Amino acid sequence: MSESSVIHDIGYQRYTGPRLGRGAVFGAIYVHGLRAAYGLGRSAKAKIFPWLVVGIVTLVAVILAAVRSQTGVVPLNYIQFADAMSWLIIFFVAIVAPELVSRDLRAGVLPLYFSRPLRAADYIGAKVAAMVTAVWALLAVPQLIMFLGAAFTTKKGMSDVWNELGDLLPGWGYSLLWALVFTGIGLLIASLTGKRAFAAGGIVAVFLMTTPVVGVLSILPSTDAQEMAGLASPMTLVSGVGQWLVPTANTGLNIGSFGPVYAIEALTLVATCLLLLLARYRRVAAL
Repeated sequence: MSESSVIHDIGYQRYTGPRLGRGAVFGAIYVHGLRAAYGLGRSAKAKIFPWLVVGIVTLVAVILAAVRSQTGVVPLNYIQFADAMSWLIIFFVAIVAPELVSRDLRAGVLPLYFSRPLRAADYIGAKVAAMVTAVWALLAVPQLIMFLGAAFTTKKGMSDVWNELGDLLPGWGYSLLWALVFTGIGLLIASLTGKRAFAAGGIVAVFLMTTPVVGVLSILPSTDAQEMAGLASPMTLVSGVGQWLVPTANTGLNIGSFGPVYAIEALTLVATCLLLLLARYRRVAAL
């Protein structure tokens, strides 16, 4: 045998360690997505925008807590705070959603993801969970700061603290609804293109283009049309659900007796976005 045909042993061996399976892959994608949402493990440039948003919403919460502790006046309750911060959350989602899914499309790594044992549903579930957690935390942590400021400066007994906690928990639930709606819409739009700029523009456009429709419908002479105007935009849709579930929240939206309609549309919107996401990635996985 000639020297050129000699087979050299360069040390390749079969993997004999533990095989962690789908659960470990799901967890790894979830943690990576959550870290990516805040730019952790990436360059300083990637951290600027998400942490700028974190700083703004936290500063607003600290100011509200300080005003309440000094004056006893509640400038914004927990639900109103989430509504007030919603525009910042839109731009946060417009940046983060393309980071979570558009990069994978552009880099062409999805065939590697969908090699066994990961499935399309696992991939989507991990990305959605990471995005929901990131958006919810962005609202929930400042709400916690507001609660701590109220509980330890303006409340005189445990009964008052418990009452304040009873206000905080619906606020956290309301923030979760915001996170689900924003995540569903944001990830669905971002999954349609591998170009992050197009995805970000599409996400912002959906919210900006639907808001004027609400304004037009709200000035119609029909009372029913005015009360159902909020159904035309995701932002006012969530506010309508909050007004229905917590009538004392004073979201500023008149929904009349159509609260259940708002809730049904919100759930349908989230479910539809998730199902379309799943169908989109099942098609990608089959290629």
